[in-house]
Amino acid sequence: MENAFGGTLAEYQVLYLEKNAYLAQCLDVVEPFVFYREIFPEGSFERKGVYKDGKANGIAVTLPGKGGSVNGVALEIEGDGRTHRYTITDDLEKLDELRNTSFTIMSPISYYGKQRSGKMARYLYALAFDLDGVGMPQLRDVLHQMDYKILPKATFVVNSGTGLHLYYVLTEPVPMYPQNQHYLKELKYSLTRQIWNRFTSSIEQPQMQGLMQGFRIVGSGTKLGPGYPVVAFRFGDRVELNSLLEWIPDSNGERQKLQGILRKASMPLAEAKEKYPDWYERRVVRGERRNCWTVKRDLYDWWLRRIRSEIRVGHRYHGIMTLAIYAKKCGIAEEELRQDAYSLLQPYDDMSVEKINRFTKDDVEAALSMFNEDYVTFPRDDIARLSGLTMPVNKRNWRKQEEHLKRARAVQAVDYPNYEWAGRPSAQNKVTQWRLQHPEGRKVDCHRDTGLDPKTIRKWWDSSVDKI
Repeated sequence: MENAFGGTLAEYQVLYLEKNAYLAQCLDVVEPFVFYREIFPEGSFERKGVYKDGKANGIAVTLPGKGGSVNGVALEIEGDGRTHRYTITDDLEKLDELRNTSFTIMSPISYYGKQRSGKMARYLYALAFDLDGVGMPQLRDVLHQMDYKILPKATFVVNSGTGLHLYYVLTEPVPMYPQNQHYLKELKYSLTRQIWNRFTSSIEQPQMQGLMQGFRIVGSGTKLGPGYPVVAFRFGDRVELNSLLEWIPDSNGERQKLQGILRKASMPLAEAKEKYPDWYERRVVRGERRNCWTVKRDLYDWWLRRIRSEIRVGHRYHGIMTLAIYAKKCGIAEEELRQDAYSLLQPYDDMSVEKINRFTKDDVEAALSMFNEDYVTFPRDDIARLSGLTMPVNKRNWRKQEEHLKRARAVQAVDYPNYEWAGRPSAQNKVTQWRLQHPEGRKVDCHRDTGLDPKTIRKWWDSSVDKI
C-alpha cells in the first residue's frame, strides 16, 4: 500500500527504529518461523515432495525494490521482468530462503495449484490489515485502543517499515467457499473502517484492501533498505471469527447486514445441494464458472479517463488494477491495456511527495496481473472502495442512449400494450379513454364515471374527438 506520511528516507529509518524500540518495551518479538507456524499450524499444507496429501499450500512474490500489492501469493520479478511464484509447503523452508529478498509478499491463505485467484483459495487462516500513516503518536494510540477494547486486539502487530500490519489469527481456518469470501470481504471492509481512524493514522481516508491482499513476509526487507526488515510482535490471542462482528457498529446497519450474509454463508453444502440442485450441478459437479458477459469498450474508456484525472495517492495501484479488470471484461487486447497502463506511470509517479513513495513499473506490472478471467465479476462496490472513486449506477449497461431507449420502448410495447407503464393517466387521457368506451356518452355521464371537474371535461371534450 502507498504511504502518505511525510518524511525523507532517513527520517523513516529513524522512525522505524523508534517503533521497534517502543514495541519491544511492551511486547515480545516473534521470530519469522514461529510467526508463520502459528498462522499455519503443522499439517496445514502438503508435505514437501508428498503429493498424495491432497492439501492446499501457501503461495508467495519478490519484486526487486518497491512494488505494488499482489493478491495472496509471493511473486518475484527478476531482471528479465518475469514473474515467479513460490509454493510454501508444510515445512515452511521456502519462507526462510525468501527472508533475504527485498520485497516478498504472502497472504494468510492456502491455495490449490499455483493460481492466486479466489476460485483456487482453500482456507483463510487470519485476517490481516495494512495501516499506513503511522508515526509514534499513532502507534501508541493503536495499542491503547486495542488495550482498552476500543478496537479488537490483534494477535500480532508487525512493523512493516512505514506502517503497521495487524494480524488477527483465527481459532479455526475458514473454508473459502464463494459465499464465505463474500462475507469475509465485507467483514474486512467494515473492520478497516473501525481500525483506520483519525487517531491511528495520519491519513484521513481509509485505504481498503481486498481479502487476498499480500503482505511483506516477516523477516524480509522493507522499502527502507537493507538492515530494516519486517518485524513481528506478539500482542493478543487467536480470535473467533464471529466475535469480530461485535466490533462493527450496529447504528448504521453494517452488523445486521453482515449477520445476514453470515447466515447464508454458513449453509452446509449438503443443504445447498438439496435446496438448489441446479446450482449444485453446475457449480460443484460440473465446476462451471459464474455467468458473466462482455460489455462494450465504453466502460473501459470511461474508467481510463477517470483514473487519469481523479486518482489520488494511496489508490494509484488499484486504479490500474481495476483498469485491467475492465479491459478483460470489455474485450480489450492486452497490448492496448499495457500501453494505456504505462501511459499513467509518469503522471502517477509525479504525484509522489517523497522518494520512498515513488510509483514504478513494478507497481504497473503487479496491477496488470489482474488481467485475468477470474476477476471479470469483481463487484462494482469493491472497485469503488479500492480506487477511492465513486461508482454511479449505469442502468443502460454501457449502451448508447439511443439504442437503450429503443430497447426500452420495445419492452414497454410488449409488457404494457395499453400504456399501463405511463402511470397515472392525465385528465385529457381520461376523457379520451372514456369517450372511446362510450361513443354516445354525455359530459354529465363522463363526470359521474370519472369524477373529473366539469370544466376539465369541457376543456378536453372536443380535442378528444380526433382520437376516437
